[in-house]
Amino acid sequence: MTFETVSQNTAFGGVQGVYKHHSSATGTDMTFSVYVPPHEEGQILPVVWFLSGLTCTHANVTEKGEFRRACAELGLIFVAPDTSPRGEGVPDDADAAYDFGLGAGFYVNATASPFDTHYRMQDYIERELPDIIAAHFPADMQRQAIMGHSMGGHGALTISLRNPGKYKSTSAFSPIVSPLNCPWGEKALGGYLGDDRAQWRAYDSVALLADGARLPDLLVDQGLADNFLESQLKTHLLVEQCAAVGQRAEIRMQPGYDHSYYFISTFMAEHLAWHAERLNG
Repeated sequence: MTFETVSQNTAFGGVQGVYKHHSSATGTDMTFSVYVPPHEEGQILPVVWFLSGLTCTHANVTEKGEFRRACAELGLIFVAPDTSPRGEGVPDDADAAYDFGLGAGFYVNATASPFDTHYRMQDYIERELPDIIAAHFPADMQRQAIMGHSMGGHGALTISLRNPGKYKSTSAFSPIVSPLNCPWGEKALGGYLGDDRAQWRAYDSVALLADGARLPDLLVDQGLADNFLESQLKTHLLVEQCAAVGQRAEIRMQPGYDHSYYFISTFMAEHLAWHAERLNG
């Protein structure tokens, strides 16, 4: 579980690092970022995972998410993984489209050839990278939270729903709430998992809720000026499913905001404070 330090910078009294390692889950080199806030010697800190969206790497939220001041004040480690395997021999979309293949791993374990060899992002996020964080950073793995944006919001919701008790809190910005019911999801899950839609349900938050999975609490922010809202994100499906099954959730529709990091950065500190309250409760 060795890794290479790509860069480290001091920020708000803590350290923002970028690291690279060879992943046994994906069979490729993977890059991730970690912000460790200022803390006492020997202190272990709660961890917040941030899963990014289509076309992103670890760098998007690291550079534009505006999370470090809040993490420093709240005492939170912030981990930002990549969104897919990368490198020589990793298959991509046949037409190099942005919504499948490189930068679009959808946080699944692919079962369809040729993607099943490297596209093992579920294993990477749920098992391999947490082991690295636990071994090399002052992380309290009994206090983990998970959040994400768009495809990463889908990842945060479904990973938390499939792993009851692992994450004390879950939130999302502009999540793809039901890949079973949108073009992005149908392309990705069909390509990675094949045509059996029953196998897709494990990667669909609305289906997981319908099948009995629950979260202690949920916070979602969605911009009303998001041009993907009606065609891809379909937040109303999550609102309706939460109401139908009694899932506690605060789903906020924010006037004027789009799908960008201007939106995410506006509400990032609120999300982190919400997580901190639950991680420290």
